[in-house]
Amino acid sequence: MKYPLALPFFLVVFFFSCFTFSQEKKDQQPEQELKEEPSEVTPTEQTKSTKREMTRWQMIKYDGLSTWGGVKNAYTQPLRWKGDDWATFGGIIAGSTILLAIDERANDYFTNQSAGVPQIIKEGGFRFGKPLFNYGLTTGIYALGLITKDEKIRKTGVLLIASATAGGILQTVSKTLAGRARPTTGEGNLSFRFNSGEAAYHSFPSGHSILSFTTAYAIAKQFDNPYIKGGLYAVGLISPISRLWSGAHWLTDVVLGVALSVVIVDGIDNYLNKKERYVYDSRKFKIKWDLKLGAGQLGVVGSF
Repeated sequence: MKYPLALPFFLVVFFFSCFTFSQEKKDQQPEQELKEEPSEVTPTEQTKSTKREMTRWQMIKYDGLSTWGGVKNAYTQPLRWKGDDWATFGGIIAGSTILLAIDERANDYFTNQSAGVPQIIKEGGFRFGKPLFNYGLTTGIYALGLITKDEKIRKTGVLLIASATAGGILQTVSKTLAGRARPTTGEGNLSFRFNSGEAAYHSFPSGHSILSFTTAYAIAKQFDNPYIKGGLYAVGLISPISRLWSGAHWLTDVVLGVALSVVIVDGIDNYLNKKERYVYDSRKFKIKWDLKLGAGQLGVVGSF
């Protein structure tokens, strides 16, 4: 198998199945409901009602504006950073600087491990971080939300597309400007050719790491279950590690790429929540996952 073609379909189906929920039962009897006085409609309820009445074309325009706002927010959020934000930024820079000291030893370690890694894992990691594959998956999730008119899946698709776009543009520009030599050049981890157009000098940061972990992290944010989160994080880290196995990037390229993914996704998600672009009852999506063991039975069951 040259590369896992079924992976995007599997991930979309998995994502959709985790969000499927049953219709809630009414807590009150019909005759009791008739006796109740009509309550005033709150602004939030009006927003929900209006959004339910939107056509799919209106949803596309609305989501397009949300995506644009998210991308713009990703680049302007440093202007609104406060003490804790700057402390986090300083920690990322300090950590990356410390890792510079072990870049070359880490490269030797990971490239030596490459021979023992199954080809399907290495190939899958490489494909998962490619723009064509990544955008196919993210737009597939958004299309699923649009077709079903499921606001939470639509919002997740917007978060994915906006985050991947913001991160993709940032890494493309940064790679060219920094011009850092890849390990395969044999020039060392401190060799730079600023504003280089050569692919051999496009090591910093890792684009595969940014795209793959952005996708995994954004989807993981939609779940409370730590096992699902951990599984998605693990999938998102395959691509960054595969770049280390192949010697295409230094450890600092990969670590900074993952860190940027987290900062970008968190920033855009906070923007969408703060602006209340998408309003839904998150309690409807609470799913408790249990491992069922029994005579002739082994599986995972979601209760809601």
